[in-house]
Amino acid sequence: MNIATIILVFVISWWMVFFAALPIGVRAQDETDEEITEGTVPSAPSNPNLKKKMFWTTIVAILVTVGYYYLATSGLISFRGMKPS
Repeated sequence: MNIATIILVFVISWWMVFFAALPIGVRAQDETDEEITEGTVPSAPSNPNLKKKMFWTTIVAILVTVGYYYLATSGLISFRGMKPS
């Protein structure tokens, strides 16, 4: 398996998981007791926890990439013998 393929699978899975994780646990500024930051809209997130989400996204993306690598190299799923209909 090519290293470029593994990197591509990691990057794509990282971004997919990251965008899925972005809305988790986010509260708008008008939903919290904190004061609304001047220059922002009231619906802006008060604390998006981006570092924490990036960490967990990286862990999940690594697991997805390892799972893909295992499936692609183990022979459980093979597309080489398929013929177009």
